[in-house]
Amino acid sequence: MIKNIYQPSEENMAQAAQYIREGKLVSFPTDTVYGLGANVYNSQAVANIFKAKERPLFDPLISHIAEIDFLPEYAETDNRALDLAKHFWPGPLTFVLKRKDDNPSIDLACAGLGSIAVRMPNHPVALELIKKSGVPIVAPSANRFKSISPTTAQHVQDSLGDRVDMILDGGSCRIGVETTIIDLTTPHIVMLRAGGMSKEELESYTGEKVYFGQENPNMPKAPGQLLKHYAPRKPMRINVKAEDVEEKEFYIGFGENDRGNLNLSPQGDVNEAAANLFAYMREAEKASGYEKIAMAPIPETGLGLAINDRIKRASYKE
Repeated sequence: MIKNIYQPSEENMAQAAQYIREGKLVSFPTDTVYGLGANVYNSQAVANIFKAKERPLFDPLISHIAEIDFLPEYAETDNRALDLAKHFWPGPLTFVLKRKDDNPSIDLACAGLGSIAVRMPNHPVALELIKKSGVPIVAPSANRFKSISPTTAQHVQDSLGDRVDMILDGGSCRIGVETTIIDLTTPHIVMLRAGGMSKEELESYTGEKVYFGQENPNMPKAPGQLLKHYAPRKPMRINVKAEDVEEKEFYIGFGENDRGNLNLSPQGDVNEAAANLFAYMREAEKASGYEKIAMAPIPETGLGLAINDRIKRASYKE
């Protein structure tokens, strides 16, 4: 397999931006996970993302921008959206907004919906790539569909290989789970996916209740709403206490008294657990001598909400 991982030098960043403009695929680091990027206005390039990931075309993608001032040109933007963007961007928060127009070139990225998902990543490599490319970059996680999301450049290489033209290595992702997605096409803020920004933080800033969306996995309005997602190749159980681990089950613990084969956070810190989640699931998936994976209970507070969302989908039996 050709190794196509590159350090984000000035020369390599210029090459990556050129690849985006030419309609090629570039994987890049963000604050959450690694993305598989393409020019949002190049429908063939966007189609190649779906092909590389083996992702169904009805599952919409997130567009990444580098300047808040660009948002009103791209999507219907009111004062609420601009206020949230100025406070939380760049950061792990994605907005679902009404599309600005019926530009057919972004139909595929939007899965034909009248809305568009937009974020501004908090990572210098991602922001520089977007600016140098001169276009919004549409980018789902850089892994095969339904498999574990990548938090390092090597994870991308292992999952996609030469399906991606260039992988920019920005080190391990700081947060480790995908963005929180909120629907701003409704009167109240509706959380469509729990992620790197907690519900509590949103409610604290806005002073209003954040509601949970009613998911329809057959017609998702945002990424990450399918029942089976983020899944390892081995069967996985969740909410398993250490004393209930079965034979040949790789145990991922949580908390100071929960040793396990690996421990997401011996201190019981859900932020640390989120950063380790996908990397540890990959280790468990590859571990020899084990046929299954078991995950300790995780509190439903802060980023624990996002962790539980991911492991619930990872363990879903189709």
